Amino acid sequence: MEQEIRQDIIIGSRRFSNYFWSFILLVGGLGFLLAGVSSYFNKNFLPFSNPSELVFIPQGLVMMFYGTLSLGLSIYICFTIILDIGGGYNEYNKFENLVKIVRKGFPGKNRQVLLTYPLTNIRSIGIKITEGLNPTRSIYLCLKDERKIPLTPVQEPISISDLEEEAADLAKFLDLKLENL
Repeated sequence: MEQEIRQDIIIGSRRFSNYFWSFILLVGGLGFLLAGVSSYFNKNFLPFSNPSELVFIPQGLVMMFYGTLSLGLSIYICFTIILDIGGGYNEYNKFENLVKIVRKGFPGKNRQVLLTYPLTNIRSIGIKITEGLNPTRSIYLCLKDERKIPLTPVQEPISISDLEEEAADLAKFLDLKLENL
């Protein structure tokens, strides 16, 4: 039975980079917000500087705006981490002759995204590698009707050899050909 089913776990928004940026935005946002409030009340709320000497309009007001914006982004990233947006799995089931792609989305009627494809509708496994300023390295499920369904999550690019090895293992498991997109 184990040779008939393969399941690849997809890490969604619970990545180290999201935790890092959420923390940095929280600390920076609190600093800017406290600096703006300090300039408004002419009282120092920050122990490491003296922003009470700033003129509230325009410097203090702008600092409060940036602090509020930063805190909002931090809360949004924390919200996506808690809900694990984008997380899920890819299941390749030879026993049922299906490929299931399951992902979590935002709350609502489409919270759980489930895509199923019969193995008979799959033409090949494709690899797409683009270099440059925003490099991408992805594995795709190429269907007979020319659709290309991405299987890899959005993340930092992995090495080309690891990507090729992963795609070759998947193509071998599903008994499909491997192609470059």
